[in-house]
Amino acid sequence: MREITFAQAIREAVAEEMRRDPHVLVLGEDVAEAGTPFKVLSGLVDEFGRDRVIDTPISEPGFTGIGVGAAMTGLRPVVDIMFGDFMTLVMDQVANQAAKVHYMSGGKLRVPLVVRTTLGATRRSAAQHSQSLHAWVSHIPGLKVVLPSTPYDAKGLLKTAIRDDNPVVVFEDKMMYQLKGPVPDGEYTIPFGVADIKRSGTDLTIVATSSMVHVALTAAETLERLGVSAEVIDPRTTVPLDTQTLVESARKTGRAIVIDEGYRQYGVTGEIAAVIAEGAFYDLDAPIRRIGAMDVPVPFSPVLEDLTVPTPDAVVQVAKALCGKG
Repeated sequence: MREITFAQAIREAVAEEMRRDPHVLVLGEDVAEAGTPFKVLSGLVDEFGRDRVIDTPISEPGFTGIGVGAAMTGLRPVVDIMFGDFMTLVMDQVANQAAKVHYMSGGKLRVPLVVRTTLGATRRSAAQHSQSLHAWVSHIPGLKVVLPSTPYDAKGLLKTAIRDDNPVVVFEDKMMYQLKGPVPDGEYTIPFGVADIKRSGTDLTIVATSSMVHVALTAAETLERLGVSAEVIDPRTTVPLDTQTLVESARKTGRAIVIDEGYRQYGVTGEIAAVIAEGAFYDLDAPIRRIGAMDVPVPFSPVLEDLTVPTPDAVVQVAKALCGKG
């Protein structure tokens, strides 16, 4: 099977859906000739033209609102918010309008809108361009939330998002755009709400999201050498969340760690830990542990910034304590 980058997988997903359905279009800042600041959408405007790959003014609330309205009238917009931090600017359009229109219209209106945006620190982009705010969006009923961790998942999940009749927010870790992985040539989609077991194990369950999946897999390799067999589970979507796979794994291993790059307080780790506790409490041999980003504004200083993000070594230390390995 060929290997392509995370960014190429996303571009393929958008291009294939635009060829398949003339109602799909792209909106955002620098999405046309520039192909976004991360070059994820490079070349789309050459194939589909400026009527379907539309550069907008620097006004996230304005073009997101246009996307919501376009979706309500039958189009399938893919709105590009270049930094997830700018979700702060569009929460009225996303949380108050897109998420609620279907319910408030008695099912008469749908909003088949995709918002693509980023998360993740360690790019030296400072406090206003480095946050991981997916927990905030996951909190709102009516929105589906996607967190791919591999090129294969990125393509399959994004194609599903574009075909969904509901608003979907896709968070892509900006540090993974050059990550390579196997992606088939043929057509495929990945259903929402189906977690993927990235690595099987028997002693410990590690639930990890987005780039933290790779942190967990690295930690699992170290733990294997220490005699601890770790199972790594990637939920792939926080809404809907595959609770069954999470609980079954925790029941099997008896121990669980949850890793996420969002802020730890009131974050995704708390929700997943609660799901495991409610479903597997009597099978657990130790308390569930959570590892998230430090609850501080992301520093611009590289030395300080690196300290705020979960690392494989931190996961190993917590796992060793849970498993009585020192």
